[in-house]
Amino acid sequence: MRILMAASEMAPLARTGGLGDVLESLPAELQRRGQEVSVILPYYRSIRENKSLHVEPTGVVMTIEVGARKIETEILESEAPNGVQIFFVRRDEYFDRSEIYGADGRAYEDNAERFIFFSKAAVELARRVVPAPDIIHAHDWQTALIPVFIKNRQLPFKTVLTIHNIAYQGSYWGVDFGLTNLPGSYFTGSGVEYYGRLNFMKGGILYADAVTTVSERYARDIRTPEFGAGLDPVIREHASKIRGILNGADYTTWDPAKDKMIAATYSAKEPIAKKVCRDALLREMSLAPNPRGPVFGMVTRLAGQKGFDILIPLLDRLLVDDVRLLILAEGDSDYSRELDMAARRNPARFAFRRAMNDAFSHRIYAGSDITLIPSHFEPCGLGAMYALKYGGVPIARATGGLYQILTDFDPSTGAGNGFLFYEYTADALWDSIGRAKHHFANPAAWQRLMQHGMECDFSWSTAAQEYEKIYASLIGPAAVPEKAGERSVAP
Repeated sequence: MRILMAASEMAPLARTGGLGDVLESLPAELQRRGQEVSVILPYYRSIRENKSLHVEPTGVVMTIEVGARKIETEILESEAPNGVQIFFVRRDEYFDRSEIYGADGRAYEDNAERFIFFSKAAVELARRVVPAPDIIHAHDWQTALIPVFIKNRQLPFKTVLTIHNIAYQGSYWGVDFGLTNLPGSYFTGSGVEYYGRLNFMKGGILYADAVTTVSERYARDIRTPEFGAGLDPVIREHASKIRGILNGADYTTWDPAKDKMIAATYSAKEPIAKKVCRDALLREMSLAPNPRGPVFGMVTRLAGQKGFDILIPLLDRLLVDDVRLLILAEGDSDYSRELDMAARRNPARFAFRRAMNDAFSHRIYAGSDITLIPSHFEPCGLGAMYALKYGGVPIARATGGLYQILTDFDPSTGAGNGFLFYEYTADALWDSIGRAKHHFANPAAWQRLMQHGMECDFSWSTAAQEYEKIYASLIGPAAVPEKAGERSVAP
């Protein structure tokens, strides 16, 4: 099968969270399984400045209509570090910026126009790719209008939309609908209009041939008012074509036994060097060495979803004890300010860093005894998979994909791989922290718990098979090619 994936992120080239990780891993796994996969991305400044990436022009220049404007874009080509073919849409007016979606904690005001343009360019590229794709797989709101454009133009492509986080929908003023150049009939309750606004995600749900989410539990959660972010009526109406597929972890990247970004390598069978990583992390962050209690780590976004409103009230109480806390996160400035103040109050025990850094996130996972995941909702929970592999026992709220990844530790049997809480309250989180600290005081029992988590396997092979089933159901049985080949773009 020939698959063209369209997304706004792909690690390690452009990443703000789990979406980038998925686009690094899923195409590569499908390609290993014999499918022909290409990815189309915006040509961001960070990609242009990446000296290790060899980018070549394809010679193709397309004209994209966006509202009343006709905008030229150049198509570039490269190969990801994992061997996946990448096409880039270059338009410096839209993508030559310091960040992907916004700066200084605020989204760019023209994000609707930027990703309408990108989605239209992806559709136009699909028309020119030789051989043509069977499937166009769009990811999240930034590309959710692709199925709408394809249906409107009656193009011969089947479409899949993956919802990575329904809280981010691409909801914009109704006047931005004019930028789509779609007939007015699409801006109705049965189209892309939602409460008077243009809603990218709604359009994708309605017009995609199949819709997936990133875990089975999340597929059920988003049918409810609590987790549907206002789109739950749309989800319930189209539930028959929505499936949950738990993401996988890319163990070619996330494996402490061969990770070159951490102080020392270790494994479930030989975990002793994790202490070397722990000590190195505390030195790097200028925190006091040799705490009696655990080192807590957190790598995430600064957003209400991630549980900061129940964590921040506990910080001073947590840091009274001889523990260490490291948080790597960027996003909401209000949360950032609270964390900065807490770090100044506890300079020997708490370090907070705002600048997301891939290598640093690896070192936090490797150096932490416990990983905090107090999320209000969590579509998948890739961070929990990474934490387990690196021997950081998760403390997490049982929600979304975390239900499929974690089970609560039972000291009477030794079963379980984390400490779960169910009510979204600071008291419930504090109770789990207390349980974890109690068991951490027993080194032999803690090592068994840590090793149990490290032995968990969440590789991508199962998820890739499920996606292949969805693709095949849309286009019919397809022979697996003997060798996946590259595609060219017709001028």
